[in-house]
Amino acid sequence: MKGVYCLVLRTPGREVAVGRLGPVIFRAGYYIYVGSALGPGGLEARVGRHFRRATTHEGRPHWHIDHLLISPDVALVGAVLGATEEDMECRLAAAIGGEAVAGFGCTDCSCSSHLFFRTEEPFAGIAGVFRGMGLVPQIRKSNMGEVHLSA
Repeated sequence: MKGVYCLVLRTPGREVAVGRLGPVIFRAGYYIYVGSALGPGGLEARVGRHFRRATTHEGRPHWHIDHLLISPDVALVGAVLGATEEDMECRLAAAIGGEAVAGFGCTDCSCSSHLFFRTEEPFAGIAGVFRGMGLVPQIRKSNMGEVHLSA
C-alpha cells in the first residue's frame, strides 16, 4: 500500500544536529513530520523503517528525520497513514502547516518545511486534515511515549 504519512514526535526541548541544517533548537512539545511512501514496499516499509530507527537509535542518518529518530531526546509517539497512489506529500505539508522548522525534510521540493510544531498532542487534527484531503487516516500509536534524556 503506497501513500503519505505523518510521524508524531515529542521532545522535552533539545538542540539536535540535523545534517546540513546544522544545530536546530527544538522547543518542548510535539512535531509533525510529513512524508510519502510511493516507492517499493510502500507505507509499511517506510514507516516501519522510521519506527525501527526510533526504537534502536542506531544507524547513520540519511534523511533529516533520521537525526530526530536516532536522538534519545526525541520520542516517536506514533504515525497517521493514508493510502494513495497520488503524490500528495507537499499538499499534505501545506495543509498541516503551522509553526515550521525551516528547510526540514524538503530538500527535494520547493516547500519551506515538512516538519511542524504543536504544543498539544496532534493526532485528531492530523486525522481531520487527512479526511479533508479525501484520505482515510490510519493511526498507529507507539509504545515509546517516554522520552529518555541523555546527559
